[in-house]
Amino acid sequence: MSIAKLLTGFTIALSSISAMAHFQVLLSENDYCENPAELKLKLIFTHPMEGGPLMDMAEPKQFFVISEGKRIDLLKSLKTEKIKNSATYSSVFKADKPGDLIFGVEPAPYWEPAENKYIIHYTKYIVGVMGGEEAWDSSVGFPVEIEPLVRPYGLYAGNVFRGIVKKDGKPVPFAEIEVEYYNQGGKLKAPTEAHITQVIKADASGVFSYGIPKAGFWSFAALVDGPKAKSPDGKEADTELGALIWIKAYDMDK
Repeated sequence: MSIAKLLTGFTIALSSISAMAHFQVLLSENDYCENPAELKLKLIFTHPMEGGPLMDMAEPKQFFVISEGKRIDLLKSLKTEKIKNSATYSSVFKADKPGDLIFGVEPAPYWEPAENKYIIHYTKYIVGVMGGEEAWDSSVGFPVEIEPLVRPYGLYAGNVFRGIVKKDGKPVPFAEIEVEYYNQGGKLKAPTEAHITQVIKADASGVFSYGIPKAGFWSFAALVDGPKAKSPDGKEADTELGALIWIKAYDMDK
């Protein structure tokens, strides 16, 4: 094989790797409960629009829910499940009081050798319970976070979702946000590579908006640079901090 062909193949491989966006997944089928219910939550690290592959998750640093203003540690509730040799996690939480439940996870840093960086995605998922709607826009105190400006449950496909990207509690002007659909089973095929991960930017106040085109789960990942770190071989490496929020949209009855 010629050197030119080898270089071409290498370039294509690198393009393919760079196009695959990592997203921390934290969600439940429920985004709203009209009656007491058991919420079955799953935590995986994957490329949601492409339906995989799954990355191996170490045990999270934090996993919690904020209910009635109180932070409840849920780390001990996590159950580990190996899927294709990659660790994923699940948990069950009983929602039995009116009010907003804000679930949050800080995963262990994930080393991505293809990008020479660690990835830490601080992720939220919010569930409304029995009409108590007082806390859905509350901060959980992550170093990077998306504060929703639209109630993040009870959404239809076609609604516009808006939020503020914050770092250390302050808006991040012109932050870049990656958006992906959770393509369960990989059944939906993107028309082009550019449609896999959509990219939007916040304005000067850190505010962004996005029109939800399809029913299902959507994630918004605002990515900012973190502190320098040491790679597994002791060399200097970057850290990517992600502020993620997941929402669920529904089709209207026809």
